[in-house]
Amino acid sequence: MKLYSFFVLGLVMITGCSSRINPQNSVAGTKTLRVLSYNLHHCNPPSKEKEGIIDMDAIEQAIARQKPDLVSLQEVDINTKRSGNINQAVWLAQKLKMNFYFGKAIDYDGGDYGVAILSRFPLSDQQTYKLPKNADPKAEQRVFAITTVEIAKNVFIRFASTHLDAQRAEENRMMQAKEIVKLTANETLPLVVAGDLNAVPGSESISIFDSAFTRTCQDCGFTIPVINPSKTIDHIGFKIGNPFNVISHEVIPERYASDHLPVLAVLELRK
Repeated sequence: MKLYSFFVLGLVMITGCSSRINPQNSVAGTKTLRVLSYNLHHCNPPSKEKEGIIDMDAIEQAIARQKPDLVSLQEVDINTKRSGNINQAVWLAQKLKMNFYFGKAIDYDGGDYGVAILSRFPLSDQQTYKLPKNADPKAEQRVFAITTVEIAKNVFIRFASTHLDAQRAEENRMMQAKEIVKLTANETLPLVVAGDLNAVPGSESISIFDSAFTRTCQDCGFTIPVINPSKTIDHIGFKIGNPFNVISHEVIPERYASDHLPVLAVLELRK
């Protein structure tokens, strides 16, 4: 499997911060992290879907407004014809002055398609794992991409992006959630997993996910569709027992850029 990694030269230090959270100047002995999960719909706004218009600027601005430290992206196109042969992971990383890692799921339209991670911090030990699926020819290959992030000098966490099966039946999502639990069972560093799980709270696959991870909300806002949203399928969680506190969780009302609403969680990592 061909994997991509990229480090933006001259990594920008986080000196600017939001009015609510300063990742570098939190309570003594803690670090705060702004974590965003966003299904990009290959940067094709739903209102422009029939025309096949790609609006990279809209996605970049939607991400930039939240000033995230870590971003989990799904439905990312790499040099596909439908997206104008643009490497969307590289383009967003350069515009946002972030590092990136791309995890390929499938070949698509002359290029690659999968998930990606953006980070204001250095990345290392990147890996992409194929997730299981049944024999249904409509079952698309899904992946779990994970990397080590140095959030401060000699302070490391693990961060992962994933996108589970979208079929109506739960079978594949359940298998995939079980595989993620298995893949991360021996992680010793604090671990955050974010992505489009294509499952609502209370479903069997989310119950499997919840057996190993604490999601950043219990009464979660809806994330899809962007107009009159009615389902919560985009989630952020951390491994049970990790020293994280949830400062906030919110669904961002960005209704143009994608067919999903972005989800932002602010986490505090205790030493």
